[in-house]
Amino acid sequence: MAASELNVTKRESVGKGISRSLRRQGLAPAVVYGAGMEPVAVTVEPKALKKAIATEAGWNTIITLKGDGAFDGKAVILKDMQVDPIRQDVMHADFQAIDLQQNVHVMVPVHPVGKSAGEKIGGRLEVIRHELEVVCLPTAIPKAIEVDVTALEIGDVIHVNEIVPPAGAVIPHEVNFTVVTCTGHKPEEEEGAEEAAEGEGEAS
Repeated sequence: MAASELNVTKRESVGKGISRSLRRQGLAPAVVYGAGMEPVAVTVEPKALKKAIATEAGWNTIITLKGDGAFDGKAVILKDMQVDPIRQDVMHADFQAIDLQQNVHVMVPVHPVGKSAGEKIGGRLEVIRHELEVVCLPTAIPKAIEVDVTALEIGDVIHVNEIVPPAGAVIPHEVNFTVVTCTGHKPEEEEGAEEAAEGEGEAS
């Protein structure tokens, strides 16, 4: 379990004007919400926030908030962070307060493991879903969903129901969607295409 601490300051005023003023000061507006508590507007230092999530778990890092307010000591995870597309400044952040004894829904990155059989003969591995939703206790959030692709031939796919989640985790899904596939042409298909092309050339 990746964990960190983050100092935040309660905001008494909200609105676009206040948010712009905070950003000019090098700060970012944020909100803390969750079951059993009223949403609280806070201010956070962007550098401190980025440092707090600079762990192997990234956004799924369990952050303990520190500051003068009802949020002090709350365990949260970062649910949303708006970043300026040009300057990369943090524009706004959402923190969800969590209960370490209750399941949470989080997005976890997909990590292919190994080199597929299809790649070895010229195919290309394509990850269709780079993240999967996972339901588990906060203390059991996996760093990644590892998918063994070594047996994948050209044209093969791995569906979500074929993926075994880490212990204590569930991957909810209603549709059996594709997660990883290997694309390309098999050598015999290329040879067949070349022979057909040659035959057409001779006929002409």
